[in-house]
Amino acid sequence: MKLYGGVEAGGTKWVCAVGDGPDGLRELVTFPTTTPDETLGRAAAFFAGHTDLAAVGVGSFGPIDREAGRITTTPKPGWADIDVVAPLARSLQVPVAFDTDVNAAALGEGRWGAAEGLHTFWYITVGTGIGGGLVADGRLVHGVVHPEIGHMRIPHDPARDPFAGVCPFHGDCFEGLASGNAIRARWGSPGEELAADARVWELEAEYLAYGVVNVVCAASPQCVILGGGVMKEPALLPLVRARVRELLAGYVSEPEIVLPALGDRSGVLGAIELACSIATRS
Repeated sequence: MKLYGGVEAGGTKWVCAVGDGPDGLRELVTFPTTTPDETLGRAAAFFAGHTDLAAVGVGSFGPIDREAGRITTTPKPGWADIDVVAPLARSLQVPVAFDTDVNAAALGEGRWGAAEGLHTFWYITVGTGIGGGLVADGRLVHGVVHPEIGHMRIPHDPARDPFAGVCPFHGDCFEGLASGNAIRARWGSPGEELAADARVWELEAEYLAYGVVNVVCAASPQCVILGGGVMKEPALLPLVRARVRELLAGYVSEPEIVLPALGDRSGVLGAIELACSIATRS
């Protein structure tokens, strides 16, 4: 049986795994994202202990240049213009596939999770930042770069919400208003400490619904999967579904709006699927 390596390379932590799917994970480790040299070195050392790997897939925080294997203009200190693929490929001597973390999560949910059997769907993560991966007609969508829905503009009423937003590029874009970092900055505490405050989740649902409606109208997905740490608040998903229904106003049918079936492992399992794909082509 062939084994594959998967990396969910996040801005806060990296998750590395070896296996061939949800029921075939041999080993999984998590460690903090520190400097590029240290973080890439820890990943390489983990995979070096598995001499039977056919390939490794990396789903990375971005923005990225997928063809060059690099992280590009990220605001994360020390990580702009960092080559991810070449050091791993050189160290491990196996093919290394590279894509965004949300594209990897979309692949994982399409292969084994909430979008299994569907051909067009979004995976959106709402965590420290906001990102989205689109599978259309069975294929991940790439263009000049990759979908960057976290930076689309959504309605912002300063009278209701005078918060200026946290995005260093755009201020009150989708990510600037609705990410986990935005919740912390606006309310003074992280979302997990604000569960009892209905104002937090009503406003968050409003912004998430605007984002979902935009991607529904743009890509006509069968399903929208909402993952990430912010979505762990139980009150949030029903509020988002209800507001999406109101905003669409019967013009188009609303898709299923669901949580990831693979939970926190969508990204690393999708990275394993990336590895499987590149191994098949090699």
